[in-house]
Amino acid sequence: SFYRYKGKCRFRVHPKSVIKRKDRLRVLTDRNNGMSNAVREDKYQQYVRGWVEYFKLADMKGLLKSTDEWARRRIRAVYWKQWKKIKTRYRMLKALGIEHWKAKELACSRKGYWRMAQVLNQIFSNKIIAKLGYISLLGYYLTVCEN
Repeated sequence: SFYRYKGKCRFRVHPKSVIKRKDRLRVLTDRNNGMSNAVREDKYQQYVRGWVEYFKLADMKGLLKSTDEWARRRIRAVYWKQWKKIKTRYRMLKALGIEHWKAKELACSRKGYWRMAQVLNQIFSNKIIAKLGYISLLGYYLTVCEN
């Protein structure tokens, strides 16, 4: 859609397209499907690249920043669910560099996946998520944007 900014006509992503994107990312980062991590990463990358390339003329920096935070939290929740047992959670947290007592405390937590994904924000950082193969919407937009 169009809007005016300082007397110039600019583009923005239509709200229906934003809703469709969020629904698609919801499907790709679903905790309950049997998709392997490699397939999930590939499909996520393909979708992000395609969507950003299609809408690269639009002004959407703030929109992509908030969507990135939400998508990364969903990815953290996926991994937390995959580490089903306390022993596995403890081992993975220790591998991420957490102290013994803190890893034990988090591994034994009875909070839900969404809540624990928020707690893991500092531990399971954006750099780690990028290394796993999940590209940032905002980062990719900034490399290809024409504004």
